[in-house]
Amino acid sequence: MWRCRVVALVVGAVAWAAAASAQAIPGTPAHAAGLSGWAALRDGRNQEAAAAFAKAIDAEPRDPSLHLGAGVAAFLLGQPTSARHALERALDLAPGLTPASLLLGDLLYRGSDIDGALRVYEDALRHAPSDATLRARIETLRREAARHSGYFTSHGARFTVLFEGPADEPLASRALEMLEAAYWRVSTALAVYPEQIITVVLYTEEQFHDVTRSPQWAAGAYDGRIRVPVRGALADPRELERVLIQAVAPRGVPVWLHEGLAVQFEPNGSAWADGQLARSTARLPLARLAGSFSALSTDDARLAYAQSAGLVAALFERGGAAAVGAVLQDIARGDAFAVAFGRHFFMTFDDFVASLAAPVDLLR
Repeated sequence: MWRCRVVALVVGAVAWAAAASAQAIPGTPAHAAGLSGWAALRDGRNQEAAAAFAKAIDAEPRDPSLHLGAGVAAFLLGQPTSARHALERALDLAPGLTPASLLLGDLLYRGSDIDGALRVYEDALRHAPSDATLRARIETLRREAARHSGYFTSHGARFTVLFEGPADEPLASRALEMLEAAYWRVSTALAVYPEQIITVVLYTEEQFHDVTRSPQWAAGAYDGRIRVPVRGALADPRELERVLIQAVAPRGVPVWLHEGLAVQFEPNGSAWADGQLARSTARLPLARLAGSFSALSTDDARLAYAQSAGLVAALFERGGAAAVGAVLQDIARGDAFAVAFGRHFFMTFDDFVASLAAPVDLLR
């Protein structure tokens, strides 16, 4: 759900700024570079978009639409600090620029600054009092702020952990240690180092399912924040690592890839997947592994994780973890998965899938 919301924000920003660009002075360097930047964003060429907006801003630093474009590009490249600065500058120049407010509020929320996000949305509402999206976002954040008002906070280098009371402090500290260790293990293997601070909220089992609406078999969720039931997460560290992969993976990554990575980085994860696949000849089709697993039954979810891990194991054998990390980085820059895959594995993804028939079939 969170990824869909972000896509809607970005699409809205691109549509707004395309209209704004049409009203700029044609023939100027800023106009030409700005149009190039928005075209690159529409095509998913995020790195090119960032360069185009930087050039446009050099030529016309007081155009708020250009700073909005720079913020969108930085956000899509996984650079939240740069995105925040660009969006704040856009709002300095045009306080009523709602797309900038929506994206900035989302960034602040992800960084655990709910109060800051609320201030941004409330300021924006004064300029657009009938905007339904702003009103819905404010209502949602106020409910979450009330729910977490009595929570305690523990800070690490890469994570902020929220927990309910002093009795859970040892569990929160343990969760923080596990997450920090998992972050460095995964990031070092893949050579992918996201810069954002990730917020983790620890719930009771009942609170977790009430807040996330996750299926009963789920023991962790990511919607811009990692949410886990506290005792279950520490009893099964794999769940923390699974949602961590979701948090660090760029947009556009097939679900089977980040779920398979999570299993592969678990202790004995590969052996667990092999065991699951050996117990049954049933397989899910690749198309079913590309989207969310949340609607799957318990048995199908177990199979989906095992098949995903098998696919990632085959990728590691073919090109190594570094090649997989390079694919993730290319996706973050705006390349389609198939393009990034072909560049680093020297074959098409369809040919890779066709090679998986032995020794154990991984797909239906």
